[in-house]
Amino acid sequence: MSDHHSVTDIEKDFASRADSNDLPVIPGDKHGWLSHPLAKSLLSWGVEERGTIPVPEEERTDTQFYKIFFVWFSMNFNILSFSAGTLGPIAFGLGLRDSCLVILFFNLLACALPAYLSVNTWGPRTGMRQMIQSRYSFGYFGIIIPAILNLIGLCGFNILNGILGGQALASVTNNMSWNVGIVIIYIIALLISFMGYRVLNWYERVAWFPVLIAFLVALGVGGKNLYNAQPAEPATSATILSFASVIAGFVITYSAMASDFTMYYDPTVSQTKIFWYAYLGYIVPIIPLQCLGAAAVLAAPSVPSWYEGYGAEGNVGGLLEAMLSPVGNFGKFLTVLLSLSVTGNIACTLYSICFNFQVAVPAMSKVPRYVFSILGTAIALPLSIVGAHRFYATLTNFLSLIGYWASAYGAILIVEHHYFRNNDFSTYDHTIWNVPRRLPWGAAAIGSGILSFGLIIPCMNQLWFEGPIGITSGDVGFEVAFPLAAVLYFPLRKLELKYQNTL
Repeated sequence: MSDHHSVTDIEKDFASRADSNDLPVIPGDKHGWLSHPLAKSLLSWGVEERGTIPVPEEERTDTQFYKIFFVWFSMNFNILSFSAGTLGPIAFGLGLRDSCLVILFFNLLACALPAYLSVNTWGPRTGMRQMIQSRYSFGYFGIIIPAILNLIGLCGFNILNGILGGQALASVTNNMSWNVGIVIIYIIALLISFMGYRVLNWYERVAWFPVLIAFLVALGVGGKNLYNAQPAEPATSATILSFASVIAGFVITYSAMASDFTMYYDPTVSQTKIFWYAYLGYIVPIIPLQCLGAAAVLAAPSVPSWYEGYGAEGNVGGLLEAMLSPVGNFGKFLTVLLSLSVTGNIACTLYSICFNFQVAVPAMSKVPRYVFSILGTAIALPLSIVGAHRFYATLTNFLSLIGYWASAYGAILIVEHHYFRNNDFSTYDHTIWNVPRRLPWGAAAIGSGILSFGLIIPCMNQLWFEGPIGITSGDVGFEVAFPLAAVLYFPLRKLELKYQNTL
């Protein structure tokens, strides 16, 4: 089946009638946004308009299920994954062996949640965006809090990706500043995100290949230097668990966005097949690149050109450019390709940002999806420029923090689906997705999420806060967030149902 079948019937109807003036009003277009000539032109060019409106079952016809593998593979096969691996030695003083073991085992664990929660079940079978599905646990108004937290997280990832891409792009020439490189990266990502589902899936299927070539060349010409890693101090449980929290935070927040890319899939797809497509799409790129990042940054002090490229500010792009420098101008070309590797991640993140804006402020659901791609870019671009010279502090604090709420969020959705809805997708009634009084109140979900932080906070061990438990054990906030939120949700949800059913 071609990608043409991924476009909804509504969009095809708009495209075929773009030159007419008899466009119908569709749900979410009560103000006639799509009757504007520019909007009609965009639809005729294949721009996806659909925002948070669920996809009816008869329109879920996409059978190219392998595409979800490439979405996650390309999103994570970039220099941000490489840079996350460098945090083991740089931020926590771990050696290569310990860094790689943490990267391996905690990614194998953490990647399972977004693969199952966001792709294996809800997306194809409900036809709903991730945050719309979450209304059936958090309620119409309660989901606003996770949507805002997710917006912060998605913008944070874009900021980090923008900084890395700009650094790498600027490193190939002395005439370009980091700021100019950042702007170029965002413009490319915005164009991809603006177009929507079809273009996004096409781009993610091809974007990984040049990046693979670049990393293979870097490994080929610089691999002999990776054995020059400086000896490290013996690892402690505190440093291992703190680095594990960062690794988990890197991937687990995908739980709040992943089904945004599967809502057009045929609902009869095998759950096992989609799960493994998604799971492998996470671990195949993330684990090798994070291990390579740890090895490269440990070897940098022993290689003068690497050390100079990396610099005092932690210029990951400069380090990669130095690794590729033995192949001359071809190395500079490959560095440019590596800088562009972050555009796939930024584009997908901008795509999901659209729906989080619409859920956080329900009135915005009447605005076409692509408008929020521009808004998300307008927010993250200047922040990337401002934070460009404080990359490592930003990366460490950000990745450690965002994993807490996402773990609790995932636990709540799983308990709701398997216990209170008996794994029955027919209970996600399409007719009530935007009817507040017919959805759950959300008090149980919000309450269990907030109460779980009563134990999460003492278990934190961050640069900006050390809890009494985290000081001795390392950061175990991520590990306690999931089971604690699940346990708390059971009685609170039963209580909520009892009182909601009596009204």
